[in-house]
Amino acid sequence: MSTQPQIAVFYEHPEWFKPLFATLERRGIPYVPLRLDEHFFDLNDRTPPAPVIFSRVAMSSFLRQDEHGIFYAQSLYSHWEQCGARIINGNPALAVDTSKARQLSLINSLGYATPATRVVHRRADLPRAAQGLRFPIVVKVNIGGSGAGVVRYDSMEQLVQAVADGTTPTSIDSVTLVQEYIPTRGSRIVRAETLAGRFLYAISLTTDGGSFDLCPADACMVGKPKITIEQTQLDAETLQAVERISCAANMELCGIEFMIDDRDGTRRFYDINGLSNFVARPLEVLGWDPHEQLADYLLEVIGARRSGEEA
Repeated sequence: MSTQPQIAVFYEHPEWFKPLFATLERRGIPYVPLRLDEHFFDLNDRTPPAPVIFSRVAMSSFLRQDEHGIFYAQSLYSHWEQCGARIINGNPALAVDTSKARQLSLINSLGYATPATRVVHRRADLPRAAQGLRFPIVVKVNIGGSGAGVVRYDSMEQLVQAVADGTTPTSIDSVTLVQEYIPTRGSRIVRAETLAGRFLYAISLTTDGGSFDLCPADACMVGKPKITIEQTQLDAETLQAVERISCAANMELCGIEFMIDDRDGTRRFYDINGLSNFVARPLEVLGWDPHEQLADYLLEVIGARRSGEEA
């Protein structure tokens, strides 16, 4: 491999991608790390930082920075693509990642069940949108992450009062979801990871703290309720579903979450995540490290890019 970096990793969180960088360095894969929060670009500069760009933009970045770069990244990726770069999890993936409403609509279009959901853009419309839903409900921001912007309401009266008080969650894009709260069988959710549209692994997560934040990575664990993480197997139908969803979402690296509705046993998908920093302690939980498979895929993309250029 050339010593010239063929891939740039565009990221925001200072801790989440240390395992990825360590794997690239150990494998001898030259890369350019680019911090989103320190970035600007010149529209007259037609040279991307590397032929391949790996997008690691976190939707939760707005929690850490008022001047977050979620929408900035979309303009940047358009520019880099016009300059000839190949972007992994680029704008087609971001279009889905930045909207829980789009995610649920996409899942429904494939014939899979989701929680009953209404979408609004004004706080005043939340009670009207909630009519006909079974309480408790949750009000959820359209762009979230790490469980942010999800609030449970046990009655219409409680929701109406919260609207009057102006305390319901607000999304940075002014889109809000009103959704039935799903009593989850065994307090257990499943997160399935895919790579290049193929199933990679699945883990089950349970919490004893009633948290909506079930991020499984090392850097997410500090100060959070205890989360139990175990590898789990998927039946053939569910495996096919997660692969179809990841392909439809245009996500080359993708985490898909679902739960079993304890009311009727229905499997309900509720989240498509374009940023996976993988499970904590992978050798302990999985018996292998998925960063190795990711590095293999990055090399494949780099190789295909080189072949295309040479052709």
